[in-house]
Amino acid sequence: MFLIADSGSTKTDWRLVDTNTGHSLAIQTDGFNPYYQNAQQIAATLQAQLLPHLKQASLTKVFYYGTGCTGPSVNYIIADALHLVLPGLQLVEVNSDMLGAARAAMGHQSGIVCILGTGANACCYDGTTTICGIQSLGFWLGDEGSGGYLGKTLVRDFFQDRLPAELQEAFQNQYALDRPTLLENAYQKPFPNRYFASFTPFLFTHLTHPYIAQLVTDAFVLFLTTYVKRFPEASQWPVHFVGSIAYYFSDLLQQAVKQTGLTMGRSIKAPADELVDFHKNG
Repeated sequence: MFLIADSGSTKTDWRLVDTNTGHSLAIQTDGFNPYYQNAQQIAATLQAQLLPHLKQASLTKVFYYGTGCTGPSVNYIIADALHLVLPGLQLVEVNSDMLGAARAAMGHQSGIVCILGTGANACCYDGTTTICGIQSLGFWLGDEGSGGYLGKTLVRDFFQDRLPAELQEAFQNQYALDRPTLLENAYQKPFPNRYFASFTPFLFTHLTHPYIAQLVTDAFVLFLTTYVKRFPEASQWPVHFVGSIAYYFSDLLQQAVKQTGLTMGRSIKAPADELVDFHKNG
């Protein structure tokens, strides 16, 4: 048996794959980021949330794709955590979430892939590996178009009285958010990107309102022009999207893609099942 993990900042989708039957079991745990957590912290969450689902499974391999897994200098944190919880593993491969998204969306075909979930990123893919990208600077300095960015923009507009009156009232009624609570979550508590992304359901609920539709579309256009349009391949290759934001706001995303002169590819909510097929088929 082997495990596949697709980990974002908010959640991790796992698939336990039986190599004899081809069947897979879906498991979900909290998300991980080696820039914010050490191996012991990650192992504690795996022990509590993942291990009970594995029972007596004879695991030999883990293929892990995750946010923050940008290279050996941080990837070892995930690998160490997995070995702490699953000491009998023969192989642990830790790769970036971008490579996972590319393999899920395109298999061995070339193209451009974007992640639009709690965070955001984009890269080119030659069918084997990611070949170019623009360095993501994370939540505070980037992540345009992501759930964190959309939520941050909405909350900022609320506190600066930029929302139309009916939206201002609806937001206050739903969240009763005050400035001290906002600033505590933004600057003192961990994972501010998760916190701000938690406001995206409000955007989805009010998506037919012109102000909200414009806010979301502008964020997508900014993402595409900042990252994707700068790739030389953007005029030739389709652009694929992975993540909950891309999935739930797909109509506005397609408008933004058209507006920026790009070609829309696939849109996948979560890549875990496609990654199962990729690793089963080689």
